[in-house]
Formats: sequence, C-alpha cells, structure tokens
Amino acid sequence: MIQRIIAGFYTVLLILSFMIPSQAIAQQVLTLDEAVAIGLENNYGIMISRNSVEQAENNLSLGNAGFLPVVDATASRTERIEDSEFQAGGESRITEGAESNNTNAAINLDWTLFDGLRMFSSYNRLGEIRDLSELQLDLNQEFLVANISFTYFNIIRISEQLNILQNNIEVTEERIEIEETKVDLGSGSEYDLLQARSDLSEDRAAYIRETNSLTEAKINLNELLGRRPSEEFDVVSEISVNRSLVKKQLYENLIEQNTELAIAKAQEDITELELREVQGERYPEISFSSGYSFNRNESGGGFFSFNETTGFSYGITARVPIFNGFNINRRIQNAKIDQKNAEISRQQERLRIESNFESAFRAYANAIELVDLEDENYQNAEETLDIALERFRLGSISSLEFREAQTTFLQAENRLINAKYEAKIAETELLQLSGNIDALVVQ
Repeated sequence: MIQRIIAGFYTVLLILSFMIPSQAIAQQVLTLDEAVAIGLENNYGIMISRNSVEQAENNLSLGNAGFLPVVDATASRTERIEDSEFQAGGESRITEGAESNNTNAAINLDWTLFDGLRMFSSYNRLGEIRDLSELQLDLNQEFLVANISFTYFNIIRISEQLNILQNNIEVTEERIEIEETKVDLGSGSEYDLLQARSDLSEDRAAYIRETNSLTEAKINLNELLGRRPSEEFDVVSEISVNRSLVKKQLYENLIEQNTELAIAKAQEDITELELREVQGERYPEISFSSGYSFNRNESGGGFFSFNETTGFSYGITARVPIFNGFNINRRIQNAKIDQKNAEISRQQERLRIESNFESAFRAYANAIELVDLEDENYQNAEETLDIALERFRLGSISSLEFREAQTTFLQAENRLINAKYEAKIAETELLQLSGNIDALVVQ
C-alpha cells in the first residue's frame, strides 16, 4: 500500500513538472521599462512625495485662504446651591440651600468681507504651493528613473564583464591543456604549466570579485524598486546607445521643460504672492458678524426666580491699521528681499543646469567617439588573440606572449563595455536635463 502511495506521489510530481511553464523555471528577465514601472509604483520616497501632493491639494481651499465665514456654536449650563439674605424696607429674608441654574447657548458667524485682497493672494499662493509639490514629485520621479537606469545599465555592464571573464577562464583552461600536452610530449616545461595554472586562479578570483559586484548592484536596484534584496532577476544582454541626440533640440527642451527650472520659477512666484499678502495688511479690513443667543436663569432665592432672554444680533466692523511700530514696513522689506533672493536662485539654478548640460553633452559626444575607437581596438585584439592561440598551439610563441595577447584582448573588451556604459550614462543625464527621461524607457 505504501509503495503505491509513493509511486502515485512521484507520478503526480512528474505530471506537475510538465504542467509548469518554462518561464516559471527560468529566471525572470527584467526590462528597463518594467523596472521603472515597478519603481514608480513601489518606491517609498515616491510614496511620500505623492502624500505631500495630496496634502497640498487639501490645503488649496477657499476656507484656508479666508474667503468663507467662520461659524461657532457654544452652549453651557451651570448649577448652584447658595445661601442668601435680603433686607428691604425693614424686612429681611433669609434663604438657605437655594438652588439655581443658568443655561445659555449661542451661534455666531464671523465673515471677513475685505482684507486688502490678501485672501486672493493667499489662495493663489496655495495654488502655487500645490503646483510646486507636483513639480517636486515629477523631479523625484525623474531622479528615480535616472537612478534606476544608472543601476540597470551598471548591471548589464557587470554581466557582460562576467561573460568576458568566463570566456577568459575557458581560454586559460585551453592554454593549460596545451601546456599539459607539451609536458607529456617532452616539449614543454613545468614552469609554464605552473604559470598557466596560477593565471587560471587569478582569472577565477577576478570572476568571483565581479560576481560580488553584480550581487551588490542587483541589491541596489531591488532597493530602488521597493523589493526584497534577495529578489532574483536577469537583465537584457546589451547596452544600446542612442547616437541621434541633437544638442540644439535638447537645449531648447531644457529651457522649456526642465523640472528644476520650473521649481525655481514656482518658488519665485510664491515669494511674489507672499509680498502681496503682507502689502495687503496696509489696507482696511471689513468684517461682518452675526449671532443668535439664548439665556435662561432659574433661582430658588432672590427677587427673581426666573429670567429668559433670546435675541438675534448682527453688525459690521471696520479696522484701519494706523501704526504698529513699523512692523508692516519691515515685513514688506523682508518679503522683497526674499523675492530678490528667489530670482537670484533661479538664475543660479539655470547657470548650474546649463553647465551640467554642456558637460553632459561633451561627455556624450566623446563617449560615442570612444565607443567607435574601442570597438575597432576590440576587433584587432580579438583577431590578434585568435592568431596567438593558433601560434601557441604550434609552439611558435611562448606562454608569456600568449598571456599578453590574452590580457590585451580582455582589456579591450572591458574598455569597449565601459565606453558604452559611459555613453549611456551621459545620454541618460541629457534626457533628464531636457525633461525627456521618458524617452529612455521607450527606446
């Protein structure tokens, strides 16, 4: 019976193994656009920025700006126990333990009708703050996309370098086989064989170090995506550089679409509205007030045992500022300084961004040229290695000469990969500065 159960269990496992799709067995290949989508959804910093936008949206209201009236309702009841004594016309009256109570309720309305147009400036300022929070969210998202891209491209770079190191190990193992054959035939030396084995250990150590770098890079990307550090994935196999970026078009986009410049402009606009709010304090303020009240007194002692009043009231109040120690003038002067500083900061920000743009485009152009040069060097080094391997098999070159050709080829491959990586980093920076970071994802 037990044997049948075990046999049935393995039969079920065999069936399930055929039912599981191959994609579930293979490691997930994470594309850049998928990584960006996950990051924008799960990144904790972006979540906080979205909450800040929601707060700013909540603050943008007519009531918060002072347009709407304020209505308050109050109610109270007081109970008292008192001893009292009255004398009038030679007659006295003494009351002990007299109970009395007081009940009152009121509803009041206060409404500022005119405050020197401060409420309009305040509402516009709240709108600018809401827009500023949205721009800050956009900027944080742009930085996140750029950081995800940097990390993603770095993973591709390290993965390609690992492939190079793996190929290098295979070449070194073939070199050992050749050296072992030469030793067996009596035409080789133990020294060259030991040197080849030592080089193999060096190549394997380099591979292990690069594997650690790949693990760290993947952990960093998972952190940006808001995922567990141990989440496994693969990336695409090659860095594709966009060679068609036009400097003039990118610069025009930078001036029109750069988010940091838009933030600086919004901050300048906010300081202008803050100045208007302070200037509004110089003008009269007119407010309307109204209310309805109820008051009831009951007393067990005294001349009046019951008293009740109800009534409706309304009125208009005007307040004219005459002198407050020159504080309004001082605040206006400070607000003008804040406005001037905001203008200077915007100009400084523009200069910084234009400088970054020039540096990034120069790096991009140089990197494109370097990619072409290193690709040519790579082709030459690859052909040289093939020739060196064939000559090494024939014994026409030494083990040291072959190792030199092998090292030259390894360095040429690494330089080509790094040149592509640097070109992609410069391309990403240019797209971010010009407000076109989305174009990086849809390539």
